[in-house]
Amino acid sequence: QLSDVEPYRFDYSGTSMKALTVEKIAITDLYFSQDDLYRIFADMNIVNMTIADSEMIHMLCPSSKSLFRYLNFFKNDLTDFLFQNCDTLLQLETLILQKNKFESLLKVSFMTSSMKSLKYLDMSNNLLRHDGADVQCQWAESLTELDLSSNQLADAVFLCLPVNVRKLSLQNNQISSVPEEMVELKSLEELNLASNRLADLPGCGGFRSLQFLNTEMNSVLTPTADFFQSCPRVRELQAGHNPFKCSCELQAFVRLERQSGGKLAGWPAAYVCEYPQG
Repeated sequence: QLSDVEPYRFDYSGTSMKALTVEKIAITDLYFSQDDLYRIFADMNIVNMTIADSEMIHMLCPSSKSLFRYLNFFKNDLTDFLFQNCDTLLQLETLILQKNKFESLLKVSFMTSSMKSLKYLDMSNNLLRHDGADVQCQWAESLTELDLSSNQLADAVFLCLPVNVRKLSLQNNQISSVPEEMVELKSLEELNLASNRLADLPGCGGFRSLQFLNTEMNSVLTPTADFFQSCPRVRELQAGHNPFKCSCELQAFVRLERQSGGKLAGWPAAYVCEYPQG
């Protein structure tokens, strides 16, 4: 019976515990208020907490200013409702939400907007989409590293990115091009676009500070020869394992790359022409 399970308040103020890790939790008795369980975890005055691979469907916002700096909820069943309108995670620096059930990139951005110290966010292996809606995304200004790999994101993702991000992974999505009207990412230094649908290398109009670019395993037949002029700060380009077409344009690209000082990672083994066959 629901009434047979009574909630208790836990006071951790007199303890020395700083971190908690729980994995593969199985709740066999569902006849109690789930919020009572979530409140125990949400209001812990510890710095690091990991709850992984536990089929967790929700987590409450801490009821007062939280000490959390690191939260890892890897491989659960969390959704877009997590931490919406939550303004008590002011010290949180790292948030890992890999392998959950998030769908809206817009709502993820709103989730972070009050996390004034957030630096690293891992949203990989979810179901994220962004349709370029009129509502503007609102990311934490402190966010500098974002992992959005293995989602369902297309070109419109570039309209919803944190402006101060330095390292961005969009690997294994559905991106075919970088739109000209994208959010300008002045601080972006490292961009991973591997395993998408790009037909050409993106220019650096939206990210002038870019130093490392990965476009491996896309659909690039003939990379644009003026890439290195468009991206003068790029120190390393990983563009191998594309279905290259042997052509004069490709030769021009390789020639310019050599003149630029050998920035092409994996040359020549990863750069094999697929067309024309034979």
